[in-house]
Amino acid sequence: MPGKNKQYWLILSHCFNMDGRAASHTITDKLPHLEAAGIEPIILSGVGGEKDKKYKHIQLLPWGPSGLRFDMRHVIASHVGRGYRYRILWMLMSLILAPFIVIARPLLGWQNQWSWAIPAALRSLWIIYRYRPSVLYSTGGAYSAHLAAYWVKRVTGIKWIAEIHDPLVKPGTLPQSRDEKFQAYIESRVCKSANLVWWFTEGALDSARQRHPELGDRGIAILPGSESPAIRAEYRRGPQMVISHFGSISSSRSMLPVITAIQTLLKKNPEMRARIRIHIYGGTLDRKSKSEIARSRLEDVFMDFGRLEKDVKTGMSGREQVVQRMFQADCLLLLHGTIAECSEYIPSKLYEYLWTTRPIIALTHQNPQLDQLVSERGGYVAHTDQAEEVISILEKAYTDWRNNRLPTSALPAIDVRQAVDRILDKVSSL
Repeated sequence: MPGKNKQYWLILSHCFNMDGRAASHTITDKLPHLEAAGIEPIILSGVGGEKDKKYKHIQLLPWGPSGLRFDMRHVIASHVGRGYRYRILWMLMSLILAPFIVIARPLLGWQNQWSWAIPAALRSLWIIYRYRPSVLYSTGGAYSAHLAAYWVKRVTGIKWIAEIHDPLVKPGTLPQSRDEKFQAYIESRVCKSANLVWWFTEGALDSARQRHPELGDRGIAILPGSESPAIRAEYRRGPQMVISHFGSISSSRSMLPVITAIQTLLKKNPEMRARIRIHIYGGTLDRKSKSEIARSRLEDVFMDFGRLEKDVKTGMSGREQVVQRMFQADCLLLLHGTIAECSEYIPSKLYEYLWTTRPIIALTHQNPQLDQLVSERGGYVAHTDQAEEVISILEKAYTDWRNNRLPTSALPAIDVRQAVDRILDKVSSL
């Protein structure tokens, strides 16, 4: 049983301790601040991340065949590596589970990880009996954490707080598939039963309130922020303007608007070609962008560095090199996307960018809150679907660089502590 002065929180997070996953960082970064506030976390997660050595951390496999097949890849690889033994065991596992997947998929049609909710709920009941946690905290990405928390809330009445990363219902559309309808059902249960729910943008909160007026004041918006980087670097202006992009790129979050704008600017100002570079890290360029760069012969302007690995000469990890290059860039490029969900989503990379105080060039889509966060810090904002705006801000940033007057922000970065303080304040008032 817990000690008299110890307060436990039970945290359900399917992708806990998964390196590179925003949904993982959002909760793992909070733990030291919760601990400083006298809270000892107990974490239930999937098996895809590393087992935490500091906190009570229990990893569970999903009980459905699709989820089990997906997660067992990690279990097998962690024991035998990814050589021929992995391929043999993976093939055997797939053959064994294939009939069950064929049966389950048409019957349910839900995402692979829904069934993780079953062992998570059962283990949560045991933990509540054993440790008497004061709060049940469910957090994304997979919605199975919220589903498990809802079941546990129904059985025990424990105080339940929920953190919604990505909107469970796409804005502006009615759920069509069985999985979309199931996510809408889970959102309704969260909004009805949780003692406190927060989203990461005002737009996502407003949409949820429109669908569920009963949410009332139990729903709030909290910017998640990010931790201060452990490594920093000094910015020095070089002979070329370097605009750096970090993170994923896709057909809906494409480099193409930037490529098109640069093409126009180079026609207008040919000498600009020797003085501007777009550096791309981490994410693979989308197909259309690759094709257009090759067609326009802009390989010298758009330079794809891929994923940075550990540097054996300096000993710096890939992550440390990424942070260093963020600080050293003249400008940081933020691609928001072009889909409807953008109105309720802010890229987590923004919060890392803000620590550098380097000016941000943001191509955004239907998100006034994101526009304000960038513009109030002296950044350059254009709407992705407005080609003239994109051309204008790139030209403005280049002119400012050439005249040595790129802006820097005096506003503080958004750190994780402010998010935790807000959560703790709200929980204490429940």
